[in-house]
Amino acid sequence: MTAKVPSDLPNAGEANQVRVWDRFVRIFHWTVVAGFFAAYFTDGDFLDLHIWAGYTVGALVLIRIVWGFAGPRHARFSDFLCGPFRALRYVFDLATGRAARHLGHSPAGGLMVMVLLVGLLGASWTGYQHYISDDHSGGMAWSNFLISSAHAHGEEIHGQPAAEVEFWGQAHGWLADLLLTLAVLHLGGVALASLAHKENLVRAMVTGRKRRE
Repeated sequence: MTAKVPSDLPNAGEANQVRVWDRFVRIFHWTVVAGFFAAYFTDGDFLDLHIWAGYTVGALVLIRIVWGFAGPRHARFSDFLCGPFRALRYVFDLATGRAARHLGHSPAGGLMVMVLLVGLLGASWTGYQHYISDDHSGGMAWSNFLISSAHAHGEEIHGQPAAEVEFWGQAHGWLADLLLTLAVLHLGGVALASLAHKENLVRAMVTGRKRRE
C-alpha cells in the first residue's frame, strides 16, 4: 500500500522559488509602462488622455520614491542603489558572461531604475509647466483650480512669454525622447540578463517570484 502524498506540499520548482517583487512594485512597473506609452503617443486631439497619463505617472513615481524607503527589502533604494562605475562593471561582466546573478536589481538595473524615476518625474513636471503656461484652460479640474487660485493672488500664468512656453515644451519633449531611448536600453539589458542568468525577468516582474539560487 502506497502512502498518500499531501496535495499541499510544494513541488521542486515551487520550492526553489522566492518572492522578490511585492505587489506594489509590480503594479507600479506595468502601470507606468502603460502610462508612459499612452502619454508618448497621444497629443493634439487626445490631449486629455496625454495629460491624465502624465499625472498618473507622476503620482506613481512620487509614491514609488516613498516606497523606496518604506517598502520591503528588494523595493528599497538601499538594496540596489550604486554608482555608475559599479553599474558599468556589471554591464561589462554581463557582456563577457561573467556577471554575478542578483536576486533583486542588478547594479545596472538599479541605476536604470533611479535614472528612469528622475526622468519620469522631470517629464511629468515639465509637461505640467508647459500645460499651464500655454493657456490650456479646459478639461483638467486640478489645473483649473491651480490657475484660478494663482489669478486670485495676482500671479500671471496665462499669457507667459512665448520663450517660456517654448522652453517647457522643448524640455518636456526632450525628456520624453530620452525616456523612450532609456526604455529601449532597459529592454535590451533585461533580455541580455535573462539569457545570461537563464531566467525570465519579464515573467518575474509579473509573478513577483524568481529562482532562489
